Parts: sequence; C-alpha cells; structure tokens
Amino acid sequence: MSAITPSTPNRSLAPLLLFAATLFSSACLMFVMQPMFGKILLPLLGGSPAVWNTCMVFYQSILFLGYCYAHLLATRFSNLRQLQIHVALILLSLLALPLALPAGTTPPVDSDPTFWIVWTLLIAIGLPFFVVSTTAPLLQKWFAHIGHQASDDPYFLYAASNAGSLLALLSYPFLIEPNIGVSSQKLLWSGGYGLLALAIVGCGFMLWRVGSPTQTEITSEIEGNTLSNKTKLHWLALAFVPSSLLLGLTNFISTDIASVPLLWIIPLTLYLLSFILVFSKWQAAIHPWMLKLQPVVLLPFIAFSFINPAAIPYWLDLSLHLLSFFLVVMVCHGELAKHRPTTQHLTTFYLIMSFAGMLGGMFNTFVAPFIFNAVYEYPLMIIAALLLRPGFPRNKSALFKQALLPAVLFVLGIGCFAFADVLMPYLDSIGVVLILLVGLSYSYRRQAVSLALLTGLVILFTLGLHHLMSNTLHQERSFFGVLATRETVIEDEQGQPETVRELFHGTTKHGAQRLSENLQTTPLTYYSRPGPMGQLFDAYNAQDNNWVIGSVGLGAGALACYAKPTQAWTFYEIDPLVVKTASDPNYFTYLSRCTPKATMQIGDARLSIAKEPDQKFDLLIMDAFSSDAVPTHLLTQEALQLYFAKLKPNGLLAFHITNRHLALKNILADHARELHFAGLIQEFNPPNPAPLVVATDWVVMSKTAQNLQPLTQNHAGAWQQLPLTFNLKPWTDDFTNIISIWK
Repeated sequence: MSAITPSTPNRSLAPLLLFAATLFSSACLMFVMQPMFGKILLPLLGGSPAVWNTCMVFYQSILFLGYCYAHLLATRFSNLRQLQIHVALILLSLLALPLALPAGTTPPVDSDPTFWIVWTLLIAIGLPFFVVSTTAPLLQKWFAHIGHQASDDPYFLYAASNAGSLLALLSYPFLIEPNIGVSSQKLLWSGGYGLLALAIVGCGFMLWRVGSPTQTEITSEIEGNTLSNKTKLHWLALAFVPSSLLLGLTNFISTDIASVPLLWIIPLTLYLLSFILVFSKWQAAIHPWMLKLQPVVLLPFIAFSFINPAAIPYWLDLSLHLLSFFLVVMVCHGELAKHRPTTQHLTTFYLIMSFAGMLGGMFNTFVAPFIFNAVYEYPLMIIAALLLRPGFPRNKSALFKQALLPAVLFVLGIGCFAFADVLMPYLDSIGVVLILLVGLSYSYRRQAVSLALLTGLVILFTLGLHHLMSNTLHQERSFFGVLATRETVIEDEQGQPETVRELFHGTTKHGAQRLSENLQTTPLTYYSRPGPMGQLFDAYNAQDNNWVIGSVGLGAGALACYAKPTQAWTFYEIDPLVVKTASDPNYFTYLSRCTPKATMQIGDARLSIAKEPDQKFDLLIMDAFSSDAVPTHLLTQEALQLYFAKLKPNGLLAFHITNRHLALKNILADHARELHFAGLIQEFNPPNPAPLVVATDWVVMSKTAQNLQPLTQNHAGAWQQLPLTFNLKPWTDDFTNIISIWK
C-alpha cells in the first residue's frame, strides 16, 4: 500500500527507538508469561512435561489469532480506525489484570486434561496474551507506513522482537525464577503490561499523524495480494516442521530431567535464535554453511542416538539433539527468510508463519499421541525437514528418479524386519549395514527427496534395532508419557538364564518382576529387600501389622509385596495407564498376588492427599517420577507440611530421591531444618551382586528423632543424618529453583 507519506523521508531516531523498544518489550512480556504460567499449571497436573506442550499449543493458537487480527486491521481499516479499535481492545484486556488462575481451578481426573488446560489459559490470560501477540506484525505494518527512511524494509524490527524474546527466555530461569516468587512475577508482569499499552498507543499516534490512505489505496493493496498458493504452502511447510520439532525435543528433554521452565526454554531459545540470525544481515553468509553442516551432523546423530541413547553419556546425547535441532530449524527458517515477500505482503507472511506454528503444535499435542504409541513425530519431522532443503525435483520425472533407489531399499528394509527372528544372530552385521546406509544417504545430500527417504530408512533401521534389542511386549502412550512393558533375560543366583519383565516410563525403568513362580512376590530394583525400603519394613516389622499406608506413584506395583493382610494400602497414581498396566496379570502380578484389595486413587497425589482426613497414615511413601523427571510441587515446604498433617504423630514419611541429574537430598535436608523434622538418608549401593537389586537413594523423615531409632538400631551405619545445606533458598509453592540442586 502506498501510504500518504512526507515528501522527504523521516530520518529521526525517535520513531525507530519507540517502535523497536515497544516490540522488544512486547516480546519480553510474551516470553516471560509463557514459562511463568506453565509453571503455575504444573502442580495441578503432576508435573507432566505434556503440560508445557499443551501450553505451547495455546500460545501458538492465540499468536495465530493475533496475527490474523493484525492482518485484517492493517489491510481493511484506515490508520485512525486501526488506532481506535486497538486501543479499545487494550482497555478491555486490562480487565484481566492482575494475572491469576480462576478460583477453584481443578483438572479432571478421569479424562485427558488437554482441553481443560487450554480453557483455563484462555480464561486466565487469553486477552492480555492476544494483545501482546498482535504487536509484532501490527507495529511492523504501522512502521512501514509512517514515512521513515527505514520503512521500506521493516523486517529488521522482527530481529528486535526476537531479541526481546531471547532475553526474556534466558532471564526467566537464570534471573527471574531463582530470585522472584510466582506471585510477585504476576504482579510485575501486570505492571509491565500497563507500560506496554502506553507505548503501543504512542506508536499508533505516530501512524495517525501521517494521515490515512484513500479507499482506492486500501483496495489496491487487497487486490495486490496475488501470492501463489505454491508460495504460501512453501512458507507453511517451512514454519510447520520447526514448530513440531520444537515440541518433540522439549518433550524429550523435560521427560528425562525435570519438567521445569529451565529445560523448556533451551529448545525455544535455539528456535528464536534461528529467527534472529536468518533475519539479520548475516543470513546470506550463514545459510550455505547450515545446508552443508545439516546432513553431516544429522545422519550420525540419528544412527546412534535413536538405537540406544543410554550407550552414550547423557550430556553428549542432549548436545547432539540440541545441535541437530538447531541445524534443522536454521535451514528451514533460512529458506523462509530467503523467500520473504515485500512489505505489501508482510502481514500475510507472518499470518502464514503463525498458522503453521499453531498447526505444528496441534499435530504434536492433539494428533500424534493418538496415532503413535511412542514419540515418532520427532524423527518424522526430521525427515520432513530434509525434504524442504533446496534441490527438490521440479517435475515428476526427476522426482521418480530421486525416489526410486530409496523406495527399493525401504521395501527391502521392511522385509528384513518382517523376519526379525532370523536377523537376531546378525545384529552386529546390521550395524555395518547401518553405517553404509549413513554414507549412502550423505552422498545424496544435494537431492532433497533422496536424502530424506534414505534418512527415513536409517531411522527405520535404528528404531527397528532398538525394538529388537529391547524386546518390547506392549507400548502405549498417554498424556503423561510413553509406557512400555519389556522382557529381558538375566542370570539368576546360580548363573542360569531367567526371564524378567520390566516397566519403562520414557527412558527410565519404573519397576521389574522376576517371572519364576517362587520369585514373583519379591520386590526388586529401587524397592529390594536389601535396600532402604526393605530395611524400613524390616525395622518396623513388629509394629506395622495394622498400619495405614499411602504410596504415591505405582510403577509396576513392587511395593505392594511388603503389605500384610491387616494393613490398609492406598496407591496414588496420576496416570490411569500405569494403573491399567500394573493391574493386568498378563504383564505384572505384584498387585494381584500381594494387595488385590488396595485402593487406587487416580489424579495428582498432592490434591488427592489433601482430601484425606488428618492423622490418617502411619506411613506415606513418596515415589512420584515421570520418567526421571521430578514433580517439583511435591517437594515444597507446603507439600511436606501437608504430608505431616496427614501422618499420625509417630508416622513416617519415606521419599524416593534417586535421580541422575538433581541432588534432591539438599531440598529435603533444608525443609527438615526449617520445619524442625528429623530425617535420615541412605544412598544405597548393593554390597553383594544380586539380580535387579540396584543402587537407590531414600530419605525417611518423622516429627521426632525417636521415631527413627528402629532404623539406626537395626541397620547401624546404613542410615546417615541429612546433609547440612548453606545459602539454599527454601522451595515453596511460590518459589523453586532447579539450578540450585544440579549435580
């Protein structure tokens, strides 16, 4: 649109600074709100990583609606009318301040909570987030019409916006979260939003001073939107794939460490960094290098990481995932920036980008969990990203030539795994075949279709090998993650082979059972009889006949075999799929053999325990993990006070704290000191090798040290005092800081 502009372009710095600062501030507020409200919702849903992915879908959906609004406003209305409508919307959004969850918010316990999360976010932050989401495209369009010297190419403002996003994301885990409680964060955000509203009005005033285009000019711009459908679909694909990969990688990271803002932010930071780089003046120099490096890193990464990630150090595996993700999004976003349109189609460009981002999030959250029984959308999007590289054939004949060899090899690969039993003795040789496939794939790096399909074949082999090696009997997926039942063969005490059934949640073993008839009621892994839990039940054997026991986290149900007929046991489990699997005698028989009458409470444990009568339990066992991730809301001071309110005066609280990455003992030691509870810790290492008796860490707490004496008397030296902690800010419902306990 050719706006009414001064005859001499404005060279003043004031408009540049105002528009850049407003976009920067808007992006900061948007990307502080995202982790902040994800953290607020986590305690209501057991700390599941899927909470963040669902929040991301909501954010992407509102972002698309905001971009759609900006597009319609900028292309259908005069400058004055745009300002009037937008100011009215801003005033309406102020009614949502200060930010807070709706009163009495409680998630469903008998159904998937995805839509409940979306609805809750819509009520709590929908209007303010919508206004913030409109800022980037709308202000860039306004800037294009104020007659400034830089108005012809306002895409540089997108870099300012992404810089604000990046700063906010990095500030949240390292500056805001470790120093400011959630309640104060909400108030500060509300104040910042008020200042942003004034800045947006200031930008609108500059637009209004320029004057309005005529109706003929508005119509000309509308009619000038002659972008081809092919161009629009290309933009859509280039934005869709990185969005889906973002959620796939986030799910991987937060499942294996902890579902906390720090770990959500790492992939999102790389995602935004890619936008900053590709829309910068260095884009032309960077993009060719990204195209060269992408297959060099991706192919070895896929070949090794997807077969057996436990075979390499976790930090190396994580680094490979992050590097591969960054290269993929750099290539996709680089192609997107290379094909960006003139300012005439600016809002259309951003509208399609935001729509694709929303579709990517919806695919991962609403489609993939229902059509895949594992996180297969992650590798599939890697293949899709390779298809979007330059070099896609221009006609059917060229497409056929590129696809022929990979298609033949793909059919042969499927045929091989159809005869898996025949392949088992040759697994080492298959590794050589895999290396050859990686080399073949790389040789076709300049042909997008060939590279993508051959990479798909590599993924087929890696996932197939993983399936053969893990011997998976059953695998299913729910909102809370992927649950797999597997069989493995171990050596028993006499060195003879014995079959064992194992339960995995994500990549972490959550229980195991020996299948020999006389050993099916023997607790194993973290709950073995020589270990801390066996010692606890042994030490209190004379007085625990009539105990009332609550156990948070079911797993395979191994703890049930410490039960006595006169005891009352209640298991608290957030994932109905875990209850279904542990209760099925075709997979595990701990529950059916040891506590067939145990009560099962589905839902977040803390919310369920809060409903129980005070002083009900003799023993509460906290064993809640999502893969290896920690639901942090179960570790706060308020949580411990709740547990002890439900324990009898001489009751015991047992905490399972085995973790590869976090020193959870420091949090509990700090709580014990602050709340004046007695506590003991055992970092157990099996003194003698025994099948499936593993190293594990447990803390046992009580109101007085006298209640813990049976442990120290019966197992002298095994149990130690909790460590002293210094300069550790207590974890509360308002404040948690994962960095402070990183190993």
